[in-house]
Amino acid sequence: MEEKYDVEVPVLVVGGSLVGLSASLFLSRHGIRHLLVEKHAGVSPHPRGRGINARTMELFRVAGAEPHIRRAAAVLEENKGLIQATSLTGGDHRWLVENTDPGGALARFSPTRWCLCSQNNIEPVLAELSRAAGSDVRFSTELISFDQDPEGIDAVVKDRDTGAHVRVRAQYLIAADGPRSPVREQLGIAQTGNGDLFHNVSVTFRSRRLPEILGDLRFIVCYLVKPGADGALLPVDNAENWVFHAPWHPEVGETMEDFTDERCVDHIRRAIGVPDLDVEIGGKAAWHAAERVADRYSAGRVFLVGDAVHEMSPTGAFGSNTGIQDAHNLAWKLSAVLAGEAGPGLLDTYGEERRPVALATSERASARSVEHDHPGYSPLPGAPGVPGGPSAKAGKDSRMLPTAMAYCYPRGALIGGDPEREIIPAGMLLDGSPGTRAPHLWLEGPDGRMSSLDLYERSFTLLSSPGTPWRAAAERVAGRMSVRLAGPTLGEGPDAELRTPDGADWAALHGVRADGAVLVRPDGYVAWRSEGPVADPEAELSSVLDRVLRRG
Repeated sequence: MEEKYDVEVPVLVVGGSLVGLSASLFLSRHGIRHLLVEKHAGVSPHPRGRGINARTMELFRVAGAEPHIRRAAAVLEENKGLIQATSLTGGDHRWLVENTDPGGALARFSPTRWCLCSQNNIEPVLAELSRAAGSDVRFSTELISFDQDPEGIDAVVKDRDTGAHVRVRAQYLIAADGPRSPVREQLGIAQTGNGDLFHNVSVTFRSRRLPEILGDLRFIVCYLVKPGADGALLPVDNAENWVFHAPWHPEVGETMEDFTDERCVDHIRRAIGVPDLDVEIGGKAAWHAAERVADRYSAGRVFLVGDAVHEMSPTGAFGSNTGIQDAHNLAWKLSAVLAGEAGPGLLDTYGEERRPVALATSERASARSVEHDHPGYSPLPGAPGVPGGPSAKAGKDSRMLPTAMAYCYPRGALIGGDPEREIIPAGMLLDGSPGTRAPHLWLEGPDGRMSSLDLYERSFTLLSSPGTPWRAAAERVAGRMSVRLAGPTLGEGPDAELRTPDGADWAALHGVRADGAVLVRPDGYVAWRSEGPVADPEAELSSVLDRVLRRG
C-alpha cells in the first residue's frame, strides 16, 4: 500500500531567507525536527538587511552562532554611524548617528554588541549551522499547497530542479515567506498600517576610486540628499564593492526598466559628486518600504513570522531583527507544546506578545525615517515622527536602544505583568519585572565567566540564592511535572553554584530580596517573580508553571 506522505516532521518552515533560516536554527537548538523549503536556488546574493541589533546578537550568542557571524562580518567591523551629506566631495557631511554605542553604555545591559553583517553573508552561516544540527534545509523547493485539520498540516512542495512533488505532513507550519506572503493570503489575514512608504532600487556597483574620496570615513550608511540625485550609499567591503539605494517612483509611472545602467551610473556620480567616478554596475533589485502589521499572527496550526506578519521602514534595521525575535519567541513555545510540557494555549501567546511589539516598533521605525530625512520618504501629515503625529513627542530621541532591547510583554506567557506598561519604554527599563527581558549579570561558574543571559535557551530557569528552599522546590517540580526547569543558585559565597563577582547583587537587580526567586523563560524573558519567601515554594512554583504553560 502506497504511503500517503513522503516526509513527516513536527514543523514545516516555508521561506529560507534571514528569518526562516533563523527559525530553523532556533528549532534545531530545541531538538525539533523540521523541513525548511525555499523557492530560490540559494541564499540571498544581494547585500541587504545588514544591521543586527544587540538583542538579536544575544539570541545568536546563546545559539552558538555569534562567533561565526562575527567572522562573516569582519570586513565591516570598523564601520560606525550614519551620515548625511549633499555630496561626498563638498565637506558638508554631518553625523546623524556618530556612534551606535556612545560611552559604551550597552555593556551595562548586554554581554554582546550590535553587528553589521549583510544578509548575503549571514544567511550562509545560518544555513550551515542549521544543517550541521540535522535540519532538513531545501532550496529550489516551493510550497505548492497546504491544508490543515485539527491534528496537523498537509502540504505539497515542489522540487523546482526536478519538478517532483513531495507530500509533507507536519504538526505545525511556520510561514516566513515574505511581505507578499502566499500563506497569509490563503489564510485571509488582513493587515493594518499606513501601507507603502517609499520605493527604492538597490544597485550593487564596483568602484576602486571611491575609497580615496571617502578617506577615513567609515560609515554604515550615508544619506545623500542632493535634489535630483538623492539616495543612500552603503559599503560592502570598504574597498571596491558598494550598494546605492536610488529612489523609485512607480506611482508616477516609473518602471524598473527605466533604471538602465547608464541612468544608475549617472545618478551615483551626481549623488557622490564626482562626474567621472569609475562605476561598474553589478545588479539591481527593487525593494519597497511599508508600514503594515497583520491583524493576526496565526490561524490554527499556521504561524506567521518576519515580513509575512509585519513590514516597517528600514531605518534602524528594526524589521529583520523583529522577525528573528518573532522566530525565537515561537520556537521555545513550539518546543514546549511538542514535548508535552505545555498546553496548546501557550501558542496563542505568540501573537499576544509579538503583535504589540511590531506595532510599536513599526511606528518607531517610521519616526526614525522622518528624523533622518530618509531619501524618497515623504510622510503624510500626522504620520509617525511628523509634528502632530503619534511619535512627535519623541523628537530626536528615537529610543533606538530601548526599541531594540527593552520592549516588554504586558500580557502573555507570564504572571504579574503590568497591562498599562508602555511597550517601548523611554529608557532601558530592565528591572526584572514579569514581561521584560531578564537583566544581564556577569557570573563565575565551573566553566568560567558567563552572562546570566547565557543560562536561558532550552529550559525555564529559576534564579535563587543558596540556603533558600527554591532550588529544591524547582528540582521536585521539574521531576513531578516533567518540565525542563533549571534552578541555579547565585551569590557571593562558596555555596553558590554561580558566583556574582565584584559584589553584584543579583536579587536587587531582578527586583527581589535575597530570599526571593525569579522564573525566567527559555527566551530570557521574566515569567514570574516572588519578592520574598512563600509558605509552600513547591506548590507555588507548580501553580505558576501550570498557568504560564497553559496546562489545562
